[in-house]
Amino acid sequence: DMAWLKDAEHRVLAVNEAVAQAAGVDRDSCPGKTDFEIWPPEVAKKIRVDDERVLREARQIITEESFLHPDGTTHWLETVKRPFYDHQGQVAGTVGIARDITGRKEAEIALQRAKEEADEARDSAEAANRAKSEFLSRMSHELRTPMNSILGFAQLLARKELPADQKKGVDHILKAGRHLLNLINEVLDITRIEANRQELSVEPVQAKSAIQEALSLIRPLASQRGCRIEEQIAGETDVYVRADRQRLTQVLLNLLSNAVKYNRAGGSVRLSCEAAGERVRIGVHDTGRGIPADKMDQLFVPFARLGAEQYEAEGTGLGLALSKRLVEAMGGALEVESTFGEGSSFWLDLPVVESPLQRLSRTGASGARPAEQTPGAPATLLYIEDNLANLSLVESILASHPEITLVPALQGRLGLDLAWEHRPDLVLLDLHLPDVPGEEVLRRLQADPRTRHTPVIIISADATPGTVERLLQAGANGYLTKPLDVDDFLATVERSLAAVRR
Repeated sequence: DMAWLKDAEHRVLAVNEAVAQAAGVDRDSCPGKTDFEIWPPEVAKKIRVDDERVLREARQIITEESFLHPDGTTHWLETVKRPFYDHQGQVAGTVGIARDITGRKEAEIALQRAKEEADEARDSAEAANRAKSEFLSRMSHELRTPMNSILGFAQLLARKELPADQKKGVDHILKAGRHLLNLINEVLDITRIEANRQELSVEPVQAKSAIQEALSLIRPLASQRGCRIEEQIAGETDVYVRADRQRLTQVLLNLLSNAVKYNRAGGSVRLSCEAAGERVRIGVHDTGRGIPADKMDQLFVPFARLGAEQYEAEGTGLGLALSKRLVEAMGGALEVESTFGEGSSFWLDLPVVESPLQRLSRTGASGARPAEQTPGAPATLLYIEDNLANLSLVESILASHPEITLVPALQGRLGLDLAWEHRPDLVLLDLHLPDVPGEEVLRRLQADPRTRHTPVIIISADATPGTVERLLQAGANGYLTKPLDVDDFLATVERSLAAVRR
């Protein structure tokens, strides 16, 4: 620390060695001199201003200031100055101590700079996400609208009696148009995922059911290509995984499609499924060309065809990149092993979850609700939901309530018609419907006098606070998230029906 003593005329009475070293002078030469004779002018001027303030106000002050050290570096000092008095009680001069806080100050400056850079990066990221969202909205409209006309009128032409050469041309238009539409969909899907705007309806999905659906869709292509499809499904056929059913089928179909398209003549594709602890592993194994080792790192890069174009195989180079992102968004992993010239194996790992019936059995056995219940007044419950597994679950839950008649609707428009025609006591509504969004169904129910006062309970896998709050403000009477808690579901239904009966 530096220490000094000066009289009321700003002349140095004493300094320690630290002051002399900082100023680059001999300590013994300092007494009797002013700061302007010891320090550079800009430093001395600042010292004089502070000293005069101490003498004038007769009180202690604490300052932080920088100065240029004789070695050419900038140092920061925390300085404490206070007056001292003579025997008559008059201010006789100033005494001060200064501590070098260069390290602390540099850390503070670095921290502030890092904070500003982080704020700037956050603002840039938010601006980029907003731009992505706006781009997605425009892209979806601007690309899909003309594709609707191209494919629509081409399909109408294909239905007419045309000369062979014209029919061939129309077939080319349809083939190219569908290829372009697939590319548009995949680009938009990847962009949505990267912008965190991909909506997934994650729920318990029976692995075997999704596998069989994908196999049924790929068999025609396999038959056309002369490729044999083999199944190797382990005993755990009823195991459920945490996934979005539509997206899981999409991923499986993409892996199977690649396995068929890039296979050799007379080759085979084997699909395996086995449970391993808390995960289910689904494998797609082919006897195709395999992937060169030097191209493996490009496998999940968007638009990377890995030389497939030389074999005239159709594709966009987006399927695997999109599949990997979708699987990871569902909490799973997608891995690959390949030997060039022999074939490839892709493994899809997903977390195992409790099946709806297991959950129902467990909650029913817990004693929270007795199986025998006193029937209440008859009631009609309309459930607008396109997922058959979810409908089946609610039917099973309400089986012990014979007084409740469940009316299912697999589409939003059908649900609206049934609601207006049958006037149900309660509506259960899914948000992700194939024709009309659930939020729009809610708006129409609220707008129609026939159903304005019918309570609506949202059942969705989307548990984000913003969505929940928005739907409740839009008029929903409750919001339940998937997977359903049976006790909570029954309590919500009974509470809503009780309110209607009153």
